Parts: sequence; C-alpha cells; structure tokens
Amino acid sequence: MFPKAALVALSFAAVVLGQQPGSVDAENHPRLSVQQCTAGGSCTTQQREVVIDANWRWLRHDVPNTYNNCYTGSDWNSEYCSDPVSCAENCAVEGANYQGTYGITTSGNALTLRFMTQGQHGKNVGSRVYLMDSPDTYQMFDLNNQEFTFDVDMSQLPCGLNGALYFVQMDQDGGMSRFTTNSAGAKYGTGYCDAQCARDMKFINGEANLLDWGSSPTDPNAGKGRYGTCCNEMDIWEANSMATAYTPHTCGQGGGQVRCEGTDCASFEDRYDGICDKDGCDFNSYRMGDKEFIGRGKKVDTLQKITVVTQFITGSNGMSEIKRFYVQNGQVIPNSYSTFPGLTDVNSLTDEVCERQKELFGDFNDFADNGGMAEMGKGFEKGMVLAMSIWDDHEANMLWLDSQYPLNRDPSEPGIARGECAQDTGDPAYVQANHPNAQVTFSNIKYGPINSTFTQ
Repeated sequence: MFPKAALVALSFAAVVLGQQPGSVDAENHPRLSVQQCTAGGSCTTQQREVVIDANWRWLRHDVPNTYNNCYTGSDWNSEYCSDPVSCAENCAVEGANYQGTYGITTSGNALTLRFMTQGQHGKNVGSRVYLMDSPDTYQMFDLNNQEFTFDVDMSQLPCGLNGALYFVQMDQDGGMSRFTTNSAGAKYGTGYCDAQCARDMKFINGEANLLDWGSSPTDPNAGKGRYGTCCNEMDIWEANSMATAYTPHTCGQGGGQVRCEGTDCASFEDRYDGICDKDGCDFNSYRMGDKEFIGRGKKVDTLQKITVVTQFITGSNGMSEIKRFYVQNGQVIPNSYSTFPGLTDVNSLTDEVCERQKELFGDFNDFADNGGMAEMGKGFEKGMVLAMSIWDDHEANMLWLDSQYPLNRDPSEPGIARGECAQDTGDPAYVQANHPNAQVTFSNIKYGPINSTFTQ
C-alpha cells in the first residue's frame, strides 16, 4: 500500500492513542462473520469481531475521573509525555464508539466504512480495522496454496479515495508479549506495521513516537515521528470506482514487525534505501494497458457489487504466483491481460512478471531485492493479519492508484497512466469537501483451498 500518513482520525481535541487500556469508555468490538471453506467447497461460518486501530482513539491522562488529553490536534502534551516511556505509562487509550464517532457498522457478514462522520465531539476522517480471532487477539492467516474471496461495493467511492483490504505481518496480540509497556494490545488495535514503515503511528513498540515529531503541513491531526513500523504487506485490494490494484510488498529483514529509524525507514525521496519494498509489484489493469476492463460501466462494473478472488499458488520453492478472478452477475471473469509488447501473456503476478513489468515501466525492482514471492509466502507461513480501511492520501493525492504518476513523466509512456481520474481530484481537501458521504462495504469473506470459495 502507498503512503498512509493521512490515516489519522478525528479533528476534535480528544484524538489519540495509548498503550494502556482506559476506563472511561468501554470497548465493544462490532461482530462480523466470515467463512472457512474446505477442498470440497463446503464452508463453515465463523463468528468474528473487528477492532479499530489505536491511532484513531482518544488518549487521555490515566488518572481516574480526569479527562486531560495526552495529544491534541498534532501536538503531544509535554506534561504527560515528556519522553516515550513516561508517555506510555501516563496515558490510556479509550474504547471506541464505532458507529457514532467513526462511521463503522457491521451487519452479518458485511462491514461498511464511511469516509467522514460527524460525531458528538467533532469530525472523523477515514478508519482502519482488523479482524479478530478472539476479543484479545487478531486472526492470523496463512494463504499459501489458499484463496481469499470477498464481495465489495465501491460504487460510492470516487477518485482520490482508497477502500483497501490487505494483510500485514503484525503480532497476534498487538505486541503485548514483546513490549511490556503495551498493556492495551490487540483488543485496542495496537501493533500496526506495513511496508511503507509508517511513521505516523503515535505509539510503536509500546512507546510514544514523539521524538522529532513534526506536524503534517496538510492535515491538522497528523504528524510523523523519528521511528517507523515495518513489516511484510499483501495488498489484496486497493481501489475506488475508477481504478484497482493488487500488490505484494516484502521486507528483507524477515518480514515481521520491526521499528525502523533513519535510512532503514526510507522517506518518499529515498524509498529504495529502506528495509521494505515500498513500490511493491502491482497489477493494475489500467496501468497494464487494458483501459476498459474494470471501472464504471466496464466489463467488471464498479457500480455493482463485485466478488474478488485471489489465489496464492505455492510450489516446491515457496509462493510462486498470485492469480486474480472476478465474479459478477453469475459470470466468472479472469483477470485482464496486459496489452504491452512483452507482457501480452501476463494476467497474474510472478517474480518473472514483476521483473519484465518493471523493466518496461522503468521502475526499480525493489520487490526482488527484498525476497520477492518466496518472502511473501514466508510472511503468510508466520501468519498475517487482515486489515480493512478507507483513506485519502496526503502524500501523493492517490495519483499512483487512479491517475497519472509520477508527474514528471509523459503519461503516454507504459506504466504511467494508472486510471482516468484527473490530477486535481485526489487532493484531500477536495475529496473531503466534495465527497464526505463516500463509503465502501466489504462482505461475504471466505478463505480456503484453491477453488473452494467460488465456482469456476
């Protein structure tokens, strides 16, 4: 997934996170059912829950009957947060009002994420949730030689927004067992990491990320600290109604959650110097040359609900291929083929495809340098957490997904045009002003052996 620094929530004063569980607001996870299937195609319903990431929560001074903030706007309260460890000791992260504050609702097997919600205390922008195995642990997925299927309705998701469903190699307990200063854990959505080595996380490894903290120039509630949090990431679905992509990102340090600093984190400008592959190896049908395959009114119509099937093929040397199918109106639709010379036989992702694609597009193959498909498979072997989010992009205005990117190259070159969106429609200020009611719904999640979750 591309930069997520914009994923910071509320604009009212009580917006933050902590590593101690609070006592003011109860934490009640919304329920969401999923299905696990067998090789014969029989599926069993599992009752699960989702939890919102701790970065969205109210962080207050951990004293009974007090309501003083540890973080306001984009600033830390130096009285309680003079250093990373004391901040974790002094501050408590509170329970969430999922619907009223964050616009998050579930119904049976469906999860809806609203882009903006006007709550009792102010306005919330975006959200990110994780699937739970129990009230205190994330569900861990190993998708080697498995497929993962879900339905998505993104008809109300315009240019500049991203309704994402993806996997990251987080700790099952949110980091509680590794970091003694984290007693909130997965129950409160702690422990996030991704291949962008997110530096906007207010707590990393059980400590406040307040050293060298700087406010975002475009988001009054966001900032970045000295440290980032890195791990393997598999983007099953990054999309709006105008563009889609699926992208594995690997981290050469072994894939599990680690805290980075300096060059290891890699900034936007020196993105190939870090320990993770920030670009990934993406398959975006529009970028691969088929501009009529998926979108509004196209072969796969984003104005209607879509079933998305992703298969992870594994051989003797580990994961080797990631394949994609769509199902709509009773018709199984294989992924599109590239229209570019040298890639016309391509409609899935392999190490060879990634190498050929990046050579044609003039991109650096950081995916191979960080272990490629085999590393992605190793990440799933260790277990990865399912995340679902809706967000706007303060780093690159989502141009990398749905428009022309990078801006300093001719859009007629292979790989530069990624969607039909205009270059000015992804500015977060524009998106928030013009599309406050945008939303995405993920539903009917299934996982199991190859060809067990849908009928070809």
